[in-house]
Amino acid sequence: MRVLTVALLAAATACQGQARGGGAGGGGRGGGRAGFDGQRAFGYIQAQMAFGPRIPGARGHEETADWLLARLRERADTVIVQDIAHRLHNGTTLHLRNFLARFKPAAAERVLYLAHWDTRPISDQARAPADRRRPVPGANDGASGVAVLLGAADALKAQPPRVGVDLLFVDGEDYGDFADTSDVLIGARWFAAHQPAGYPPLLAVLFDMVGDSGLRIAVEQNSLAGAPEVVERVWRTAEELGYGGVFVRTPGPVLTDDHVALQRAGIHTIDVVDFDYGPGNSWWHTPEDTIDKVSARSLQIVGDVAVAVIRSF
Repeated sequence: MRVLTVALLAAATACQGQARGGGAGGGGRGGGRAGFDGQRAFGYIQAQMAFGPRIPGARGHEETADWLLARLRERADTVIVQDIAHRLHNGTTLHLRNFLARFKPAAAERVLYLAHWDTRPISDQARAPADRRRPVPGANDGASGVAVLLGAADALKAQPPRVGVDLLFVDGEDYGDFADTSDVLIGARWFAAHQPAGYPPLLAVLFDMVGDSGLRIAVEQNSLAGAPEVVERVWRTAEELGYGGVFVRTPGPVLTDDHVALQRAGIHTIDVVDFDYGPGNSWWHTPEDTIDKVSARSLQIVGDVAVAVIRSF
């Protein structure tokens, strides 16, 4: 994702006195038969990391795709594979795959959740020049969003939703140069141009960088501008679960992320993202994005909220 600017000033009335770690409420629902299981979701991060960097064209990318497709077919009512042949800026062709896992595919009213499953081929934000050529491991930036969606799929398999739910795993989000967006956000832009029949959904939520063990999710500003009612629904749900110290009503960054591509196609989409990863965001797009930086507890919080929003319909 690309950062355009960051709102540094919090609203005067926002979440004063709340602890960074959030309240304890809502967690009791996790791990139950029909609830979100944060420990199991953490295992999904471990599984992805075992494949190595998930860079399009690399072996780890193909192995992850096969693993992910198998997991989705075990859980969803139907799974659509969207094959993408993307012509890169340099003229070569990149072969990508989106996965759309559908619950109650015939339902007219739908909720869409998405995350990207690829990882960045270069650590462009690393301090040491030699490290900038290394791939990003992607424990948080990639694997955490996938883990939340897979955990939500477990919960929906155990207790089907009352509305239709689509879980979209997009490819090619982090491949190219964000100064020239032709080779980034590829899977989201492709999906936006090839929406399923009956779209747009009631709402859509992107989960990106949601595993940070010091989780604190501010309101991303493109989300607030493009889908304020979705922001309100998600943040209010988090507060009702006792997570108001994590989902804070503080102005966050303005990000060019997968949600922007969907917004431009008429889908009311927000970005649930903790864009403060490590001291001064120093682990983002670096080799430091490793599994020791993320936690099952953070996945539990985000997963509880994700499932509760679906159950609220």
